[in-house]
Amino acid sequence: MAKSKWNNLKGLIAAAGVAGVIFFLCIPVSARDDGECDENRPDRLITMAAEYPGVEIPMDEEEVRIDLIFHNKGRSDEDVDILITDVPENWKARVKTYQYSVNKIHAPSGEDKTVTFEAEPDKKAAAGKYKFRIEAQTRDGEFKMAQNIFVTVLEKIEGEKESRGVKLTTSYPVLRGPSDGNFEFSMEVESKLDKDAIFDLFGQGPEGWDINFKPAYESKYISSLRLKENQNSTVAVEVKPARKSEEGEFPINVKVSSGDARAEAELTVILTGTYKLEVGTVNDLLSLEAKQGKPANVSVYVKNTGSAANKGIEFMSFKPENWNVEFKPEMIDVVEPGDMKQVEVMITPYEEALVGDYSVTVNVEGEKVTKPVEFRVTVKASSAWAWIGIGVIVLVILSLTALFQKLGRR
Repeated sequence: MAKSKWNNLKGLIAAAGVAGVIFFLCIPVSARDDGECDENRPDRLITMAAEYPGVEIPMDEEEVRIDLIFHNKGRSDEDVDILITDVPENWKARVKTYQYSVNKIHAPSGEDKTVTFEAEPDKKAAAGKYKFRIEAQTRDGEFKMAQNIFVTVLEKIEGEKESRGVKLTTSYPVLRGPSDGNFEFSMEVESKLDKDAIFDLFGQGPEGWDINFKPAYESKYISSLRLKENQNSTVAVEVKPARKSEEGEFPINVKVSSGDARAEAELTVILTGTYKLEVGTVNDLLSLEAKQGKPANVSVYVKNTGSAANKGIEFMSFKPENWNVEFKPEMIDVVEPGDMKQVEVMITPYEEALVGDYSVTVNVEGEKVTKPVEFRVTVKASSAWAWIGIGVIVLVILSLTALFQKLGRR
């Protein structure tokens, strides 16, 4: 009895195993994914679909690529003819694999076959919506398929630069400063590629200007940048204007490229000119004599040797205690580039100042520039004290003469 039950159990296990093998073999790999067996498939069934039947692209985009997928859900392999029947004016279109253009494909039973639809506009293609039509049929014409693809070309935004595969971003695209200064922009380079790439860096500005690239927080110059897929890196763009550059706004065009991937960004440098002053005396002497309590006068010229007008020029003095320094005029409204103005400086020593040499510094403070000039002031005794001294000397001589005469009689 037990042996009979055991034989029956073995029989059931064997039958289940055979059924499982038959069921597994019945389903090819692609069909298992669909949960269908060949027996449930129709003899023939093939369809075509575009992965993205409607796309938008920016102006100046060189190419559109969209996958076309053929689903063969039948039990028979199929050969399919493909034809693009509607191509807009000023466009070229084709169906291709990774390497070749194709007009026929072979779709095995139960599998998907993918090819690529490519459309390329020429320079005359304007912004707007464009329709492409792709038709396909089996060799015997039993199955006919059609797919419309719509490509919308967007209007180009004024000032926007085209980009592909890489993105440039800067928070401060406009810098302002003097013509003799250096300007440094911080720019982020972001790779949109799915592979590692080396990006070449190029900068273009006015003639005679120096434009260099540096890694962030480093001083060395670079001409290219290696980025991993979808990686970003910060680059410093150093701009040095040419000597004697005039005031105004100057565009700096920065380009980054690696093969077909490229991006551009426009930076702006606003030059305010250079602020320089020259201060001195006509005879180049920076020394003068003065008497206690009496003003001494010296003429000082202020010359604008920069390229920008210098406005609101004021004067400040550093002098010994109890001395007085005055300026006429007290302020100069403006000195144009190359012009010169004259200022009278009156220095009055303290009434009880000792005889000797003293230092008086005059600061000429213009717009964004300060120019100091130092004078040596020699204080001499007043003429009254000189006459008193002479009188004392004469009195001493007369006293000595009278004393000698008196002693001589004795």
